[in-house]
Amino acid sequence: MKIKTKLMLQFSGIIAGILLLFCLTVYYFSSLSRKNDYDGRILNRAYATAHFVLDADTVSEQQHALDQRLYYQMLPREIVRVYDQDQKLLFAEGEGNLGVTDQLLAEILEKGEVREMRNKRQLVGIRYMHRNKPHIILASSVDLYNLSTLQNLLVILVSGFVAAMVVVVVTGWIFARAALKPFLRVVSEVEKINASDLSLRLTQGQGTDEVAQLAQTFNKMLDRIEIAFEAQRTFVYSASHELRTPLTAMIGELQVALMKDREAPEYKRVLQSTLEDAHLLAQLSNGLLQMVQASTDSSKVPMAALQMDELVWQACSEAKKRTPSIMLDVQFENMPEDEKELQIWGNDALLLIAVVNVLENASKFSVKDAPIAVSIEVQNRDLVLKIRDQGIGMTPEDVRKVFVPFFRAENVRDISGHGIGLPLAEKIIKLHRGSIQVNSQVNKGTEVVLSFPKLHLVYQL
Repeated sequence: MKIKTKLMLQFSGIIAGILLLFCLTVYYFSSLSRKNDYDGRILNRAYATAHFVLDADTVSEQQHALDQRLYYQMLPREIVRVYDQDQKLLFAEGEGNLGVTDQLLAEILEKGEVREMRNKRQLVGIRYMHRNKPHIILASSVDLYNLSTLQNLLVILVSGFVAAMVVVVVTGWIFARAALKPFLRVVSEVEKINASDLSLRLTQGQGTDEVAQLAQTFNKMLDRIEIAFEAQRTFVYSASHELRTPLTAMIGELQVALMKDREAPEYKRVLQSTLEDAHLLAQLSNGLLQMVQASTDSSKVPMAALQMDELVWQACSEAKKRTPSIMLDVQFENMPEDEKELQIWGNDALLLIAVVNVLENASKFSVKDAPIAVSIEVQNRDLVLKIRDQGIGMTPEDVRKVFVPFFRAENVRDISGHGIGLPLAEKIIKLHRGSIQVNSQVNKGTEVVLSFPKLHLVYQL
């Protein structure tokens, strides 16, 4: 069932319930008021009959004449009966059978007053004392006028209810369409968005209502998807280019070597060049595999409590093995007395890769013989690792792109590399709920700031 139909049915059902309750309430209280009013009139007739029949010999002629006038003001289809205490009929007027039973007369003598509804006929019985003896007065009538009025009221209420429901269904349908029109417009705009053109955005995102909030959320999701698609296209293009370069060099070297017989030193040179290109391919493949591993779900990566200072010393040692000429100046700031304050939650292998990549980048783009400053700062909630070089630096435009895989700034094109070190480090840091920030100035150097939440804060998360 469509939401539009469901809204219309729910709206109509609620209004129908309210109208039905209103109509039933009006009819019930109107009927109850009519019955009580007419019962009062019949009760007056019963007393008028008692005064006229039983009190005729005990009142003055003037009072008797007044009682007679009141008695002859009869009700429609009136029937009256007068009984003595022995249930003997003393007076009767009006045609019809009231179905008087000994049980009814006994009940009237006991209670003093009884009211009954027999189909459309109303009956009132009273106990009346005359000459210190109880008598029974029965009066009955049919409220023809008010019953007809009540019947007309019922017809009006039923007709009004049906007419109102027709109006409610029509207006409910219009209301549902109007309420869902913004959603239908959103659906129409979403259908126009496809993978080949992610630049379109929903126009409903300018308002403040729920539809606008939905559109804003969807637009933000499209922003993330567009960035992801662009990063994927850039990744595929750059990866293809990076893989093709050493492969092309290897193929060219081998083809030239096979064109004619050559001396052993020449073959050795070709093999050495091919081996270097193969090492580049292996490094690139390993980097791609590590990026895939760093992009996985953190729940699938084994984690443990790690000492930040030990991780940094291990990373420095590994960086010196890979680049013997690297110069590192390690400093500690705000060192706590409790070693647990230096603990983080993570995977030592992945974090080692991230820190070593940042150190190698700093060494690669630093001025020769310039030391790289490494500092660990203990803050209230985080452990901050800062790595600063004195290299060629980057422009603000290049800094915004450093985490795009295979991106390389214009001023480092002549320096060997693949542009996956910092993107890989970013993925690993985010996997550990940390953050990475790059600050750089051309010809003044670059600072990379890595922040990790402390171990006890990770447990709270």
